[in-house]
Amino acid sequence: MPVIEAPLGVRFDFNQGARVSLPPRSDGKWRIRLRDLDTGNIVFASENAGAFVMSSKQYYVRFQIEVSEIGSDGAEHSVVSHVYDAGEQLVLIQFPIGTLGDTLAWFPYAARFAQRHRARVTCVMSGLIIPLLRDAYPQLTLLTKEEAEEQKLVENAYATYCLGLFFDDRENNRQPTDFRFVGLHRTAGYILGVDPAEEPVQLALPDSSRPIAEPYVCIAVQSSAQCKYWNNPDGWRDLICFLKEAGYRVICIDKKPTHGSGIVWNHIPHGAEDETGDRPLSERARWLRHSEFFVGLSSGLSWLAWASGTPVVLISGFTHPTNEFHTPFRIVNWHGCNSCWNDPALRFDHHDFLQCPRHMGTSRQFECTRLITAEQVINTIKTIPAYVARTASSTHHISGNLTP
Repeated sequence: MPVIEAPLGVRFDFNQGARVSLPPRSDGKWRIRLRDLDTGNIVFASENAGAFVMSSKQYYVRFQIEVSEIGSDGAEHSVVSHVYDAGEQLVLIQFPIGTLGDTLAWFPYAARFAQRHRARVTCVMSGLIIPLLRDAYPQLTLLTKEEAEEQKLVENAYATYCLGLFFDDRENNRQPTDFRFVGLHRTAGYILGVDPAEEPVQLALPDSSRPIAEPYVCIAVQSSAQCKYWNNPDGWRDLICFLKEAGYRVICIDKKPTHGSGIVWNHIPHGAEDETGDRPLSERARWLRHSEFFVGLSSGLSWLAWASGTPVVLISGFTHPTNEFHTPFRIVNWHGCNSCWNDPALRFDHHDFLQCPRHMGTSRQFECTRLITAEQVINTIKTIPAYVARTASSTHHISGNLTP
């Protein structure tokens, strides 16, 4: 039932679309219009003796709801004329529970929405991520799904918006444009009707001290599907040898040292120091904040590294570079198949760990990252300012100690 009470038993709100409840009439009828005030379109109009009306569009639209009653004598009287205004109103923004990268990517847009509308925004999200963000965004309320249900917020919200990746939304009812066209993070800006320009999420760390004294590089090699891995068989081994020869300790911060499915399992690379484990995200961010750079995949830890202010070397072939945040150290090999994730003609099967949408079961399976060589990654690393400075310092130190 819509939250806001209006005269004559009419109720309305904006929870996952404009919703209007018109009670049954024994005589006369209702006239209802839903307007999009930004486009100037009437998106719905009807005359009826009682109905429940809900807009097909569930993302942010600056609606105007107009309801009038038409008596048996034909006289019309306005009952409701309400223009969407979230100022000081409770607005729920719901994030998916089981993902890290999506939430970190989308959260700045929730803050942008609250600022633009002066709304009392409550974000419903994973309890694992809340400690990382709560103190950085005191103007927002962060709750788990269970906490929101306990407080019965859904029953009192002026508006609700659900953020997600809607693969099968062919009519664009849950997102104004397909996320594969605009990028994983920017889709939240479109859903919430705010500027989609990218912005790293702010973090609040209880301990931001440097974990080790020596220079180090963090890596993360695991992901949720094999197509997201760096599938070059020599890639990580050769890269770690290069990094250690350059004087870095190489720290693996994945949650799991081993991950896979069936007969395919991916292990922590030889030569990397094992800091894996089910640890607080704030500890991961602490390691990342002091890392000279981070080497990872299209995964949540890359988004966390970006938020930590660490240069990110992002290796991915199954996504197009516009899918993630911009980094000058993005690795993609255009010679092979690429960007299947961002192809609307393809449907990802999240339950098939070994899926390769275009070349499953052929010699070209996973060629998007198999063709990314360690040489390509190393050449990119050599352009990172921190690496350049370290190399220059080492060269100067050696030459300065030479005796004639």
